[in-house]
Amino acid sequence: MSLPDTPSGPRLVAVTGASGLIGSRLSEVLRGRGDRVLHLVRRDPAPGPELPDGVQEVRWSPGDRLDPGALEGVDGVVHLAGAGIGDRRWTEERKAVLVSSRIDGTRTLARALAEVAAADGHLPRLVSGSAVGFYGDRGDEVLTEESPAGEGFLARLVQDWEAATGAAEEAGVPVAHARTGIVLSPDGGALGRLLPLVRLGLAGPLAGGDAWWPWITLHDQVRALVHLLDRADVTGPVNLGAPVPATQQQVTRALARELHRPAVVPAPGWALRLVLGEMSQEILASTRALPRVLEESGFQFTHPDRGRAARWVVEELKG
Repeated sequence: MSLPDTPSGPRLVAVTGASGLIGSRLSEVLRGRGDRVLHLVRRDPAPGPELPDGVQEVRWSPGDRLDPGALEGVDGVVHLAGAGIGDRRWTEERKAVLVSSRIDGTRTLARALAEVAAADGHLPRLVSGSAVGFYGDRGDEVLTEESPAGEGFLARLVQDWEAATGAAEEAGVPVAHARTGIVLSPDGGALGRLLPLVRLGLAGPLAGGDAWWPWITLHDQVRALVHLLDRADVTGPVNLGAPVPATQQQVTRALARELHRPAVVPAPGWALRLVLGEMSQEILASTRALPRVLEESGFQFTHPDRGRAARWVVEELKG
């Protein structure tokens, strides 16, 4: 069996979750460097003329078997599909959706890749989505990829999520688990909801504001995924967060400063718990995770600190 080499020319990369905030930008970047992109979608595939140049679509059902023929010729896979963690209040029904949308899809994809490997010995690279929620609420503790799992719903979910790639790993497929934190972008995600408050001067500290936020700009998030896609020798968990940690209050103050707004009106923890329920535990969690594996593999951040990150976000806002 053979691993894919560092690319010397265009490749075919499959992407799940390609319509999301991260996946859509990733698809653009891959096509921009000359790769062809195969979107795995849950609806009927769009006809070729309706798709951007360099994009193909194939239908898949995350809860069912995926025909390995759909991955024929694929050099790498970036798996980003999953229901949004912060989209809705965490009822028992919603928590079940969060689990199934990650575990079922990851297991289905891993089994298909294992079948590809068994059929012809080809080992496509798999970069599988994960989250720094693995570590739980850890206060000021410095966390690396070698740190043990934390406690809570999200920590348990991430452990099961990563374990769901087992079939691919057993077949020899090189798998990296991209443990993503809070992605800073004006176009969506947690910051997309927070920015209107920042612009109104209402984004003060959440329950004190001293929780460590494992943040990364969308720009660096996508660059890191591409880096991992190209580095099949980097396997296991990889923290995708900026190398200069910052607290929630420090991040929002940097954004407010760039927007020339105050950031002093606090949001008390009891109010967040009343509105968000159990999900507030994850939003208020302190996770001081460092990207040790990513940096040791040679990745260099464009926005390593909150000041440069805030300037980039505001530039993106201005278009």
